[in-house]
Amino acid sequence: MLDQSIIFLFAALIIVGGLLFAFIGFNRKGSRQLDVEKYRVKWLKIEQCLKRSEPSSCSLAILEADKLVDQALKDRGFVGDTMGERMKYASKVFSDRNGVWAAHKLRNKLAHETDFTVSYDQARQALAGFKKALKDVGAI
Repeated sequence: MLDQSIIFLFAALIIVGGLLFAFIGFNRKGSRQLDVEKYRVKWLKIEQCLKRSEPSSCSLAILEADKLVDQALKDRGFVGDTMGERMKYASKVFSDRNGVWAAHKLRNKLAHETDFTVSYDQARQALAGFKKALKDVGAI
């Protein structure tokens, strides 16, 4: 009788330990895998929409790239109510923190300042920052 109780207790401890280990593994910040193909296709569309001859394409490309990086951060499990908060939690992942922050700030200016416009070169630089961030989080 005592042997069965010990075996049952030992089995219960192993099961609970395994579940706890799995729970911790699935809930670690930034540990989730991303669908790289999905992100790569979306990124290529963003790059292709940017055209020097169409000034409005610069704004659109930046806004779309910012949304894609934000989605990648969410999908990787970084927490925060805003993209800025998620970027802070992910800051150790970024190899070029200044580049992605500058790109995001440019996006914020576009979104909040009605008379703000960006040049093609500014858009290319912002897209480079966003692309590096996507690579850093494992999206592309």
